[in-house]
Amino acid sequence: MVKKHNNKKQEKRISPEMIAIIGSITILIGGFFLSYNYIQSKKVMAFDYISNIFYEQNQEIIVSDGEQEVEEEEDLGEVTNNYIGYLSIPKINLKKGFLDKRSPDNDVEKNILVVEGSSYPTKDKGNLILAGHSGTGWKAFFNDLYKLNKGDQAIVTYKGKTYTYKITNIYTQPKVGKIAIYRNYDKTTLTLITCTNHDSTTQTIYIAELESIE
Repeated sequence: MVKKHNNKKQEKRISPEMIAIIGSITILIGGFFLSYNYIQSKKVMAFDYISNIFYEQNQEIIVSDGEQEVEEEEDLGEVTNNYIGYLSIPKINLKKGFLDKRSPDNDVEKNILVVEGSSYPTKDKGNLILAGHSGTGWKAFFNDLYKLNKGDQAIVTYKGKTYTYKITNIYTQPKVGKIAIYRNYDKTTLTLITCTNHDSTTQTIYIAELESIE
């Protein structure tokens, strides 16, 4: 009887071959999930790179009639590397400073970029043009602009005054090296530019008109 009981115990043991098979399957499954996560992270990095590359190579701004927008030169004084103003958008909890457009740190890789050809809010019927990255990473200051709608507010603080703008137009354009700005030239405006959310082939432009100065 004892011998028969020992035989039953031996029958229940898992063979070394089966252990090896289970171990191999476990390793394959683990490797699949690790590879999947790695590939997904690389996709996010690639999208962020493609989304941002436009601003590294192209900063030419044109208006809807095809003529380059030209602003009168302002008396800006000496160049400073400190923030000269702040952009605040309450709806998306954004508050970020911007620099003198002549500053070497006025760079989309470091800050919100004041685009060449911009005028500051003090210029009547002028247009302050700001560009910023979207996507991932610390420099994606404009990542949440896609949440904005017509009627939302954007606030610029400059030289001790608060300029409140209301978004009046939102549109996208393909990335072809130039951006057409459609705005009312009888209004003082703010233009925000960034890559379109989840679309690396286009950029989105937000036009806002000045409502009040305090």
